[in-house]
Amino acid sequence: MNQKIIVAGIDTETGKTVASAILCQALKADYWKPVQAGDLENTDSHKVKRWVPETTIHPEAYQLTLPMSPHAAATIDNISIEESRLQIPTTENSLIIELAGGLMVPMREDYLNIDWVASTGLPVVLVSNYYLGSINHTLLSLYALKSRNIPLIGIIFNGDKNPSTFDVIMSRSNAKCLLEIEKEEAINEEVITRYANRIIH
Repeated sequence: MNQKIIVAGIDTETGKTVASAILCQALKADYWKPVQAGDLENTDSHKVKRWVPETTIHPEAYQLTLPMSPHAAATIDNISIEESRLQIPTTENSLIIELAGGLMVPMREDYLNIDWVASTGLPVVLVSNYYLGSINHTLLSLYALKSRNIPLIGIIFNGDKNPSTFDVIMSRSNAKCLLEIEKEEAINEEVITRYANRIIH
């Protein structure tokens, strides 16, 4: 069955793009990042295509020049991010949608990522990471999803394993752990495929 899934992170640089590539490989899914902010020569779309060459990449609705919060980057580029342009691509395949930043990141001052996520009715995979503060950030993100009645598929964890952090998050959330991604020296097709074969559907 084809699925459309939104990938959200608890913070910036949590590993959303790696997780998205793994999901694309596991589900034979297309990939779409609605808003890309900065690094336009090596976007997240470029990375996913490099790691999962057979994946269909749908063009971003917005490509913003600077690596900043979308609302700030859009202001500098003298544009406004509008919901009408954030139309989910049509495809017969499953689709992985990667957010720019966390759930509470603003696309405009009056419009957050989570507002758009709620409007789609789509479920979320939350990407967590093992760092000081990640318990708080993860549980707050889960609370935000629950408060907006946004369905959660599960959590993907990134980084060196921390059983204490893992146990607290899982016991407090009753969420499903889909995968734990360890620190890798480099990300490539082989690494993505290895994790795709481990992921819990």
